[in-house]
Amino acid sequence: MQSHKLTLKQNSWMQALLMTLVVSSGLLLFAVFCFLIWFSLPVFFTETTSVFSLKWQPEQGHFGILAMVFGTLSLAFLSTSVAFVIAMGLNSFCLLSRRRWLVTLLRSLLRFMAAIPTVVYGLAALFLLLPLLRNGLQLGSGYSLFAAVCMLILLILPVICVMLDNITTPLWQQYALGAQALGFSPEQTYMHVILPHCRVNICGAALLGFNRAIGDTMLPLMLAGNATQLPSGVFDAIRSLTAHIALVIATDQGSEAYNSLFVAGMLLLICSACICLLSRYLVGRNRLVQPE
Repeated sequence: MQSHKLTLKQNSWMQALLMTLVVSSGLLLFAVFCFLIWFSLPVFFTETTSVFSLKWQPEQGHFGILAMVFGTLSLAFLSTSVAFVIAMGLNSFCLLSRRRWLVTLLRSLLRFMAAIPTVVYGLAALFLLLPLLRNGLQLGSGYSLFAAVCMLILLILPVICVMLDNITTPLWQQYALGAQALGFSPEQTYMHVILPHCRVNICGAALLGFNRAIGDTMLPLMLAGNATQLPSGVFDAIRSLTAHIALVIATDQGSEAYNSLFVAGMLLLICSACICLLSRYLVGRNRLVQPE
């Protein structure tokens, strides 16, 4: 009886601690959001400043960030689309391949890639990818949307792959034997049994990869060229919101250009929060039944 009371007391203490951490995290996020709104108010109430335009020419009084918004979305959509297709192919290979040693090696490689710092990918691109684009393919300086997308694919690929693996592996263990007894081939089991059961979770994995691509700073800063323009092709230079914040905040303080950064930060925070909430909602609606 005493041990049962002690267990209940420990559980209530842990629940109280967990609730305190959750509330503290929520208040901290709300404080950051209020901070960004407060410091971005002067930009909205200044008649001579328009952040929602395509022109970024601080010396002429133009502080538009829409070109950076478009660059961020272009980077995120392109890299996530390609990385998602590759991740689905790798996931099917891990489930269907009979060479289990190769599957184990691939999974270990993906987890190792997830631990590599972003700056390492950027340095590798500076010494390998950019010279190839500049000297081998004669594509200008090499600093472009294409170069940043290529490295962002490598950055977010492990995130999507690991989540897909965690989703589909328990389902494969649960349904593969029954599907085989019904005459399904492994490929048919994967296409007609596994994927329909976890399509919502697959969307959640894609959203998390998209969120990772939007929030990255180092790769767009090092590889995208940082040109405040709308690209006409994938080999044109662009500037993302995160790279824009890093560039301006390092060279300017207190000016209207500096104040416009808070609007950029607020847009990034809203976008990231919406993606996280949507992915949590989708995954929560379709919780997988773990095999016994």
